[in-house]
Amino acid sequence: MYNVTRGVQRVAGRGDGLQWIEGDAMNAADVARAAQGVSVIVHAVNPPGYQRWAELVLPMIDNTIAAARQVGARIVLPGTVYNFGPDALPLLDEQSPQNPLTRKGAIRVEMERRLRAAADDGVRSLIVRASDFFGPKAGNNWFSQGLVKPGKPVGSITQPGRAGVGHQWAYLPDVARTMVLLLQREEQLRAFEIVHTAGHWDADGSQMIESVRRVVTADGGKTPTVSRFPWWLLTLASPFVTVFREMNEMRYLWQQPVQMRNARLLELLGDEPHTPLDEAVRTTLVGLGCLPDASAAPTRLQAR
Repeated sequence: MYNVTRGVQRVAGRGDGLQWIEGDAMNAADVARAAQGVSVIVHAVNPPGYQRWAELVLPMIDNTIAAARQVGARIVLPGTVYNFGPDALPLLDEQSPQNPLTRKGAIRVEMERRLRAAADDGVRSLIVRASDFFGPKAGNNWFSQGLVKPGKPVGSITQPGRAGVGHQWAYLPDVARTMVLLLQREEQLRAFEIVHTAGHWDADGSQMIESVRRVVTADGGKTPTVSRFPWWLLTLASPFVTVFREMNEMRYLWQQPVQMRNARLLELLGDEPHTPLDEAVRTTLVGLGCLPDASAAPTRLQAR
């Protein structure tokens, strides 16, 4: 398995069993070189810090499409709910109308449009849409940026959603396993395939918060307090901080229920990988440095 990064030195010696290739997703030649000999290209690349999406995102997907066409690979795109505006909520399926209100959502729609057009030209793709990601190495996400503070013990939890409003979460390792299982059924996949994942459904917006509290207290910590997310602060700071502006644009996804139907996924797989919530939350908190990693604890020698 090849992974492309702009700085091989940063990932060298990680012992993850992956082969890292230095390259730039904005460079078509780099992408084509990395794609040689592969049957699947996972397009999981985004500009850092939510910046320059309009300039960078579409050229990167175009480079991936060109590379996939050259080697006959299927493209896998981790999809999101950003494609959908309030008119499509609360229940989403693969055919729900895509009328996003945000710039980021509009770009997501265009990415999928280009993949659909490429499928008519022989380039196969698989879009696996999921809700808000969380996990030990999930990058920027609402769990690590909104609920808790990475690298610190969890003394308080911030609740972004309205009380009683359901919200859906996606545990990243479950999504990855889902992708692998789908790819093993290549003969059943359409040239342009979209599936939705059900993930973890928090029916009233409190279950994720309560899971974090259970996990922290079970680990010996004090029960965290819960406070409301300061949306007013994001509104004030949005003109000056790009990340805050992008987060504020997605506020509507916290003001009403957002739930995905996974009927097509179940048709293909029969079941969806699903890690129990507390287990997934604990692994996430350990990965964020909010809880100690028991598996990394030093062995104590007993005196004889």
